[in-house]
Amino acid sequence: MKKWISLVAIMFISMTVFAQKKLPKVELKNLEGQVIDVSSLQNDGKPIVVSFWATWCKPCAKELDAIMEVYEEWQEETGVEIYAVSIDDSRAVRRVGPYANGKGWEYNILLDTNGDLKRALNVGSIPHTFLIDGEGNIVWDHTSYQDGDEEELFEEIENLVK
Repeated sequence: MKKWISLVAIMFISMTVFAQKKLPKVELKNLEGQVIDVSSLQNDGKPIVVSFWATWCKPCAKELDAIMEVYEEWQEETGVEIYAVSIDDSRAVRRVGPYANGKGWEYNILLDTNGDLKRALNVGSIPHTFLIDGEGNIVWDHTSYQDGDEEELFEEIENLVK
Protein backbone atom coordinates (compact mmCIF):
# COMPACT_ATOMS: atom_id res chain seq x y z
CA MET A 1 0.00 0.00 0.00
CA LYS A 2 2.81 2.39 0.88
CA LYS A 3 4.38 1.72 -2.51
CA TRP A 4 1.15 2.69 -4.28
CA ILE A 5 0.86 5.91 -2.30
CA SER A 6 4.50 6.72 -3.05
CA LEU A 7 4.00 5.96 -6.74
CA VAL A 8 0.90 8.15 -6.93
CA ALA A 9 2.69 10.96 -5.09
CA ILE A 10 5.68 10.77 -7.45
CA MET A 11 3.39 10.82 -10.50
CA PHE A 12 1.49 13.84 -9.13
CA ILE A 13 4.70 15.74 -8.40
CA SER A 14 6.07 14.92 -11.85
CA MET A 15 2.91 16.11 -13.55
CA THR A 16 2.94 19.33 -11.52
CA VAL A 17 6.62 20.08 -12.08
CA PHE A 18 6.63 19.34 -15.79
CA ALA A 19 3.21 20.75 -16.67
CA GLN A 20 3.39 23.71 -19.00
CA LYS A 21 1.89 26.88 -17.58
CA LYS A 22 -0.51 28.61 -19.92
CA LEU A 23 -2.11 32.03 -19.89
CA PRO A 24 -5.17 31.93 -17.63
CA LYS A 25 -8.75 32.48 -18.73
CA VAL A 26 -9.09 36.15 -17.86
CA GLU A 27 -11.06 38.72 -19.83
CA LEU A 28 -9.54 42.17 -20.33
CA LYS A 29 -10.52 45.11 -22.50
CA ASN A 30 -8.35 46.66 -25.15
CA LEU A 31 -8.22 50.41 -25.84
CA GLU A 32 -11.18 50.10 -28.21
CA GLY A 33 -13.32 48.56 -25.46
CA GLN A 34 -13.36 45.05 -26.96
CA VAL A 35 -13.24 42.19 -24.47
CA ILE A 36 -10.28 39.85 -25.02
CA ASP A 37 -9.94 36.41 -23.41
CA VAL A 38 -6.24 36.30 -22.61
CA SER A 39 -6.15 32.48 -22.67
CA SER A 40 -7.08 32.58 -26.36
CA LEU A 41 -4.29 34.91 -27.51
CA GLN A 42 -2.75 33.45 -30.66
CA ASN A 43 -0.10 34.45 -33.15
CA ASP A 44 -0.19 31.73 -35.83
CA GLY A 45 2.30 29.58 -33.91
CA LYS A 46 4.73 32.46 -33.38
CA PRO A 47 5.84 33.86 -29.99
CA ILE A 48 3.87 36.34 -27.92
CA VAL A 49 5.29 38.71 -25.32
CA VAL A 50 3.04 39.90 -22.48
CA SER A 51 4.49 42.86 -20.63
CA PHE A 52 2.89 44.32 -17.50
CA TRP A 53 3.30 48.07 -17.08
CA ALA A 54 1.66 51.25 -15.73
CA THR A 55 1.73 54.91 -16.71
CA TRP A 56 3.44 55.80 -13.40
CA CYS A 57 6.22 53.20 -13.80
CA LYS A 58 9.42 54.73 -15.23
CA PRO A 59 11.27 51.40 -15.75
CA CYS A 60 8.19 50.08 -17.59
CA ALA A 61 8.28 53.01 -20.00
CA LYS A 62 12.04 52.54 -20.53
CA GLU A 63 11.55 48.86 -21.33
CA LEU A 64 8.64 49.40 -23.72
CA ASP A 65 10.45 52.34 -25.37
CA ALA A 66 13.58 50.21 -25.87
CA ILE A 67 11.57 47.37 -27.38
CA MET A 68 9.66 49.77 -29.62
CA GLU A 69 12.96 50.88 -31.19
CA VAL A 70 13.54 47.33 -32.46
CA TYR A 71 10.00 45.95 -32.57
CA GLU A 72 9.63 46.17 -36.34
CA GLU A 73 12.87 44.21 -36.82
CA TRP A 74 11.77 41.64 -34.24
CA GLN A 75 8.48 41.17 -36.06
CA GLU A 76 10.21 40.73 -39.42
CA GLU A 77 12.68 38.20 -38.03
CA THR A 78 10.43 36.21 -35.68
CA GLY A 79 6.80 37.28 -36.14
CA VAL A 80 6.55 38.07 -32.42
CA GLU A 81 3.49 39.95 -31.20
CA ILE A 82 3.56 42.10 -28.06
CA TYR A 83 0.72 42.71 -25.62
CA ALA A 84 1.36 45.52 -23.14
CA VAL A 85 -0.94 45.00 -20.17
CA SER A 86 -1.60 48.16 -18.19
CA ILE A 87 -2.29 47.69 -14.49
CA ASP A 88 -3.42 51.29 -14.04
CA ASP A 89 -6.50 51.39 -11.80
CA SER A 90 -9.93 52.66 -12.81
CA ARG A 91 -9.06 56.25 -11.85
CA ALA A 92 -5.95 56.34 -14.07
CA VAL A 93 -7.03 54.07 -16.92
CA ARG A 94 -8.24 56.99 -19.05
CA ARG A 95 -4.60 58.12 -19.37
CA VAL A 96 -3.37 54.79 -20.80
CA GLY A 97 -4.42 55.34 -24.42
CA PRO A 98 -3.05 58.89 -24.71
CA TYR A 99 0.14 57.83 -22.92
CA ALA A 100 0.77 54.85 -25.23
CA ASN A 101 -0.11 56.90 -28.33
CA GLY A 102 2.19 59.72 -27.21
CA LYS A 103 5.01 57.21 -26.89
CA GLY A 104 4.30 55.84 -30.37
CA TRP A 105 3.87 52.31 -29.04
CA GLU A 106 2.45 49.97 -31.65
CA TYR A 107 1.65 47.24 -29.18
CA ASN A 108 -1.67 45.60 -28.43
CA ILE A 109 -2.66 47.41 -25.23
CA LEU A 110 -4.81 45.55 -22.72
CA LEU A 111 -6.31 47.01 -19.55
CA ASP A 112 -6.10 45.03 -16.30
CA THR A 113 -7.77 47.66 -14.11
CA ASN A 114 -8.97 45.12 -11.52
CA GLY A 115 -5.65 43.25 -11.46
CA ASP A 116 -7.25 39.94 -12.45
CA LEU A 117 -4.49 38.85 -14.84
CA LYS A 118 -1.82 40.30 -12.58
CA ARG A 119 -3.05 38.13 -9.69
CA ALA A 120 -3.53 35.04 -11.87
CA LEU A 121 0.10 35.22 -13.02
CA ASN A 122 1.46 36.17 -9.57
CA VAL A 123 2.89 39.46 -10.80
CA GLY A 124 4.25 41.20 -7.73
CA SER A 125 6.15 44.08 -9.25
CA ILE A 126 6.44 45.69 -12.65
CA PRO A 127 7.73 45.69 -15.25
CA HIS A 128 7.12 41.96 -15.50
CA THR A 129 7.47 40.35 -18.90
CA PHE A 130 6.34 36.89 -20.02
CA LEU A 131 7.27 35.02 -23.20
CA ILE A 132 4.70 32.62 -24.61
CA ASP A 133 5.62 30.03 -27.22
CA GLY A 134 3.60 29.26 -30.34
CA GLU A 135 1.55 26.68 -28.44
CA GLY A 136 0.50 29.06 -25.67
CA ASN A 137 2.96 27.92 -23.00
CA ILE A 138 4.68 30.44 -20.77
CA VAL A 139 8.33 29.60 -21.33
CA TRP A 140 10.18 32.54 -19.77
CA ASP A 141 9.55 35.55 -17.57
CA HIS A 142 11.53 38.45 -16.22
CA THR A 143 10.91 41.08 -13.58
CA SER A 144 12.33 44.64 -13.54
CA TYR A 145 14.24 46.38 -16.30
CA GLN A 146 17.82 47.43 -16.89
CA ASP A 147 19.23 48.76 -20.14
CA GLY A 148 19.92 45.81 -22.41
CA ASP A 149 17.31 43.44 -20.92
CA GLU A 150 15.45 43.64 -24.23
CA GLU A 151 18.41 41.89 -25.86
CA GLU A 152 18.01 38.92 -23.52
CA LEU A 153 14.29 38.85 -24.35
CA PHE A 154 15.06 38.82 -28.07
CA GLU A 155 17.53 35.95 -27.62
CA GLU A 156 14.78 33.96 -25.91
CA ILE A 157 12.36 34.80 -28.75
CA GLU A 158 14.94 33.73 -31.34
CA ASN A 159 15.47 30.42 -29.52
CA LEU A 160 11.74 29.72 -29.84
CA VAL A 161 11.59 30.26 -33.58
CA LYS A 162 14.73 28.24 -34.43
